[in-house]
Amino acid sequence: MAAANNVTRMLDARKISYTAFEIPAVKLSAIEVSDHLHMPPENVYKTIVLRREKSGKLILAVVPAAREVDPKKLAVFLKEKKISVTTQHDAEKITGLLSGGISPLALIHKGFQVVIDESAVEREKILISGGQRGLQIQLVALDLIELTNAKTAHISKL
Repeated sequence: MAAANNVTRMLDARKISYTAFEIPAVKLSAIEVSDHLHMPPENVYKTIVLRREKSGKLILAVVPAAREVDPKKLAVFLKEKKISVTTQHDAEKITGLLSGGISPLALIHKGFQVVIDESAVEREKILISGGQRGLQIQLVALDLIELTNAKTAHISKL
């Protein structure tokens, strides 16, 4: 049985079906998570924190493990002039979560805009961080989109 935290308690309370996986509680890349859990990297997603050039909501971009967020595509989609990826240090400071544990599920009521790469809706289930290092959550992508009030778009590149 994987550890319980605010994310798993929220999913349980909302009766959302998920599977929790415990992995080493160290910073692992999404590719390392896919290797560790023997899951295809296209089913493992990572969360990237971005900021707009002008003031406004910070953005959480959720993209497949083997891809990178494309700030230009994201800016066009959000009708912004420029969007930039934060540093790992800034992402941790902004979210209050450690890198490797940043999850849109843990930040639902924190004022972030969530954009999930459109590829997620093609997958039966995807794996994302559970809001802390060492905890991964597998759930239906449409449940994640609904819970986080996310938009979907082609926002990644190789």
